[in-house]
Amino acid sequence: MRPMLATRGDRVPTGPEWTHEIKWDGMRIIADVRRDAGRGIRLTSRNENDVSASYPELLELPGRDLLLDGEVVVFDDGLPSFGALAERMHVRNARRATALAESRPVTYLVFDVLRLDGRDLMREPLEVRRAVLEGLELSDVWWQVPQAYDDGVTLLDATAQQGLEGVVSKRLASRYEPGQRSRSWLKFAHRRRTSWVVGGWRPETGSTSRLGAVLVGEPTPDGLLYRGRVGSGIAGKVGPLLRELLDPLAVPASPFADEVPRPDALGTQWVEPVLVVDVESLGLGTQGRLRQPSYRGLRTDLSPADLLGEEP
Repeated sequence: MRPMLATRGDRVPTGPEWTHEIKWDGMRIIADVRRDAGRGIRLTSRNENDVSASYPELLELPGRDLLLDGEVVVFDDGLPSFGALAERMHVRNARRATALAESRPVTYLVFDVLRLDGRDLMREPLEVRRAVLEGLELSDVWWQVPQAYDDGVTLLDATAQQGLEGVVSKRLASRYEPGQRSRSWLKFAHRRRTSWVVGGWRPETGSTSRLGAVLVGEPTPDGLLYRGRVGSGIAGKVGPLLRELLDPLAVPASPFADEVPRPDALGTQWVEPVLVVDVESLGLGTQGRLRQPSYRGLRTDLSPADLLGEEP
């Protein structure tokens, strides 16, 4: 099942019909906890991939029938770190995942309950679901229920001061709509971090093998539109990791629907546009190119189709 998604908002709503939560810098996870017939726990990403093997420390969730929605995060000095989480998102080897669970443990921050002991709660209003969730008293070193707040404006200011990602405001009367992007849930981020699809890569200056930059685009109904070249942040282990993933995707021609400027296209190895990456930038410039972009991580939990409908 795909989770319900928030729409980017312009102004934090006020009034008693809204509740507000911290926007966590992590990976969205649906946890299906079934104790009948020994089926155990299944963790799936936003695009319905089974990621249970990546997070062995989460496979001991409460021993009752539950369907939960939340965010997996890695805390670094008290703050969520997507860079630290990125080290774990693609790991499927059991021994490696177990080692990382000890050195870089995750926390599952649960903000919604969709099923309880066989009872489907998705048609219930959020206000009811939240009361049920808080009544479960989920609290452990690996999974927690973060607090919800009445004053979203103050929360937005507080999250900015604390270096957190932002706020999600939710209408208390809203039902859960799987796979839908709803205006009943509004998101407000402090940082300009956006997700893009890789359409090619370029080698470092003076090298023919070391990856120095990726060319990224925005998926639209008219095809993949070029949004610029990202080289900052690709160093150390990042370049070889991306090269390993991109080499099997090589294609002879540009996957972009529009023309890539000649300086960017020269020397570029084009790839099938399936990998999604996160980039921090100053937004888009007048020519539709990312301003001062910096690579922040690979999004194995997202596909190009997930980005359709997102505002860049």
